[in-house]
Amino acid sequence: MERRTAWRGRRPLTAALVTGSLLSLLHAVPEPDGPRTEPVAQSANTATVFYYTKTRNWPAYRLHYAPDGGSWTAVPGTAMEAACTDWVKKTVDLGSAAGLRAAFNDGAGTWDNNGGADYRLGTGAITVKDGVVAHSDPCAGSGPVEGGKATVYYSTRSLGWSTANLHYQPAGGSWTAVPGIGMRAACPGWWKQTVDLGTATSLKAAFNNGNGVWDNNNGTDYALPAGTSTVLDKVVTRDAKDPCAATEPDTRAPTAPAGAAARATGVSVVLTWQPATDDTGVVKYQVTRTGGSGGAVVTDVGSTVFTDTGLAERTAYTYTVRAVDAAGNVSPASAAVTATTGEQPAGPAPGKPLGTDPRKDPVYFVLTARFNDGDGSNNRGGSQHVKSGNAAGSDPMFRGDFRGLIDKLDYIKGLGFSAVWITPVVLNRSDYDYHGYHGWDFYRVDPRLESAGASYQDLIDAAHAKGMKIYQDVVYNHSSRWGAKGLFTPTVYGVRDSQWSWYYDEKQPGFEYDGLTVDPKSGKSYYNGDLWSTAEPTGNTCVNWGTPTGRTSPEGYRIHNCQWPSPTSGMFPKAYYHQCWIGNWEGEDSRSCWLHEDLADFDTESAAVQNYLIGAYNKYIDMGVDGFRVDTAVHIPRTTWNRRFLPAITERVTQRHGAEAARNFFVFGEVAAFVNDKWNRGSVNHSAQFYTWKERKEYSADDTEAALEMYEYEQQQGTGNQPTSTNAFLAGNGYHAPDHSRFSGMHIIDMRMHMNFGDAQNAFSNGKDSDDSVNDATYNVVYVDSHDYGPNKSSERYAGGTDAWAENMSLMWTFRGIPALYYGSEIEFQAGKKTDCGPSCPLAATGRAYYGDHLAGPVTAPDFSQVSSASGPVAQTLQKPLVKHVQRLNQIRRAVPALQMGQYSTEGISGGMAFKRRYTGGGTDSFALVTVSGGATYTGIPDGTYVDAVTGDRRTVTNGTLAVAAPGKGNLRVYVLNGPGKVGADGPYLK
Repeated sequence: MERRTAWRGRRPLTAALVTGSLLSLLHAVPEPDGPRTEPVAQSANTATVFYYTKTRNWPAYRLHYAPDGGSWTAVPGTAMEAACTDWVKKTVDLGSAAGLRAAFNDGAGTWDNNGGADYRLGTGAITVKDGVVAHSDPCAGSGPVEGGKATVYYSTRSLGWSTANLHYQPAGGSWTAVPGIGMRAACPGWWKQTVDLGTATSLKAAFNNGNGVWDNNNGTDYALPAGTSTVLDKVVTRDAKDPCAATEPDTRAPTAPAGAAARATGVSVVLTWQPATDDTGVVKYQVTRTGGSGGAVVTDVGSTVFTDTGLAERTAYTYTVRAVDAAGNVSPASAAVTATTGEQPAGPAPGKPLGTDPRKDPVYFVLTARFNDGDGSNNRGGSQHVKSGNAAGSDPMFRGDFRGLIDKLDYIKGLGFSAVWITPVVLNRSDYDYHGYHGWDFYRVDPRLESAGASYQDLIDAAHAKGMKIYQDVVYNHSSRWGAKGLFTPTVYGVRDSQWSWYYDEKQPGFEYDGLTVDPKSGKSYYNGDLWSTAEPTGNTCVNWGTPTGRTSPEGYRIHNCQWPSPTSGMFPKAYYHQCWIGNWEGEDSRSCWLHEDLADFDTESAAVQNYLIGAYNKYIDMGVDGFRVDTAVHIPRTTWNRRFLPAITERVTQRHGAEAARNFFVFGEVAAFVNDKWNRGSVNHSAQFYTWKERKEYSADDTEAALEMYEYEQQQGTGNQPTSTNAFLAGNGYHAPDHSRFSGMHIIDMRMHMNFGDAQNAFSNGKDSDDSVNDATYNVVYVDSHDYGPNKSSERYAGGTDAWAENMSLMWTFRGIPALYYGSEIEFQAGKKTDCGPSCPLAATGRAYYGDHLAGPVTAPDFSQVSSASGPVAQTLQKPLVKHVQRLNQIRRAVPALQMGQYSTEGISGGMAFKRRYTGGGTDSFALVTVSGGATYTGIPDGTYVDAVTGDRRTVTNGTLAVAAPGKGNLRVYVLNGPGKVGADGPYLK
């Protein structure tokens, strides 16, 4: 929409609307085989119909006809062919008929049917020109057209456009009407159009996708000469060769994949290999498995990791891998590798995601270890239990678990939430790792969260049985400082001398850390005897290992070199980890350096790291999780997400659960932009919306080089030349099909609204301002505060008061996006307390305090927002005013599809937080008018009966206008066209 307005600023709107003389000068030339010079020969039972194209400028022409007394062709009719300049033709066999009725169209819904009367045509050569029928052959004796022509090829390979339009101006002439003329598909990734320049020898041009997204050469337009030109990634090549011309066939096969390795866990095998090389590029791999009773099995794979599941117990399987290029050439097989499965793990079989539109599901976010304790035997305090003050309060950091969460799913369902976002589940390792963001073994669920009958699979299945989804928090950016088991784990920490024996445990051969099992010798579950050494380890790479430094620990002990992890010390190999500290949080190094010594930064451009992580998260996809919340997404280059991790997720979900489940597998990233403006300090590379888009051009095949090239290119493009979208916006009052052709695969947490939620009006205004730069903001996850920050990067849990919370919730539940609530906010839990202070204070004094005391007692929820029985403290919790508020908000949102999936607009609306939303699809047409806290007047809306979902008030609109009085702070009105009536019972705010 912004781009179209800019064009109108240069060329008057009235001129753009002229359809006669202007368009007669500016026209597309059909692709001719060559001008005809001989009259058309006719038989008595045929008609050759010529149609004049100069006035129409259609990208294609169809003849829809019926011989006299016969049947009409199927809509849109038959394609007409190029005849000569300004004419297309079609010869039809009339049989015994003496004539035909006819209409013409562009194949896409635009018609010329002679003002509704159709054309009545006879036999022989017939012309139809601007509504006038005549009998002649307009191409008889015609020769070459005088003047110049320009054939323009435009590449959309890096743009992802599904259509392309050419908007042009011959030198000395006028511009075509916006959006220009449709280009024709020439070959994959290329569009073509030939235009008649008349006496001109050049033209100015811009291109667009017909949906408001433009390429106008950074505002300068393209200068193109007569003849053939190509435009590829803003580079114009004059007198170019036809990019779609036949090329030498590709007969060279890729190289054989190297480095194949297979690892069995239970009855699954993870197979990885190094990328093969090819002169044109590898498009897939073929994995062949032999062994077991099934014979040879071949599977196509898009990445360099494959997880094979559901295998037989105690069986050897052998794998080979071949690479395939775009021409179908197949490489030699890799070296064969073999893995032998173990026993089938106890527990339920893998589940299946619910696979429904994620916008229907409001989200409840829990820190699993702090939510509810269902099994005290897996509680662990860790090395900081006493120092933190948790021991004094009998509050171990690992306290809540899956058993406790399963037991309280009905509480969450009774609030009305149908999705639960949980913190990472992989086995963690650090001195204070209850939150889950210090992954150590990414292939194993942390046993401090599981119990007999309450495994992670049990949780997923229990949630699904209640119609609830599980969104798993995942980390691709970093491991713990202890490394990543199965990839690299350091063994050079030390020295364990008399000073440090209190910290580094004595090595216990055969004992392995799992966070839960107590080492019988030390009595610790946080064993670290695998990390120390009294002498320099064999193969040590750490610089100056064991040499004393000038620093001491807080306890006063001398620190040696390599005592603690560091990216610059050589402790972590370059093959797997980055080697620097972040110096600029808005610089390129923020994606290629360490955040903190406790978060060892993966080299995510390394194929080995990619294989490790893809293989790990495939396991949880196979278990049936419904989506991933991606931690620290901004610290991985967008090229790596778009090339590797996001396609791997889609491929695996499709492979295991089907295409529909893949479309609705919800990936939403934490792109932490803690500023109040649209673009993070002017850097597009560090802004949340940037991650929702595919790449706009091709970069180096090397992922590290590609990341640098993308960063530099986008920095040069700046904030004013980023892609825009209308996917979140109504067209007037109408819903339109969204264009997701350039969607990256990652949605986002709405950081801009989050940062401005100190006041709901601010959040609303800022959210609207960013939505045109998000691929589809109706998928934004919206929250007020989280386990990290409150609004405006506050380090405390939100303390704005109950009325403000009610107002925030009313906006979140009705505005575009998916509402998410951090556990306990429904009772203002820990309001004003420090969100996190590490082990320097007890967890009970922070926003991560244990919540289970408020949930004690049985609770039963037969449906969302409904509680049939509850007793004990949980019954008191359920009586809190914000609980009642969120229950009814969820009821209303669930009853009005427009509030779940609708596009929105504020056009024709007066009022503060007021908007209209509409969703049309699948037989549903839902239109709603919303105002939060304040009054509003809606003009230009469809006439009809509107019913308020909050009060049941009915209004009949006959003049396109509806005025709504202010409902009061935290309250709202939702007038639904032909709505369901009042939804739910009055509460403390919604009434």
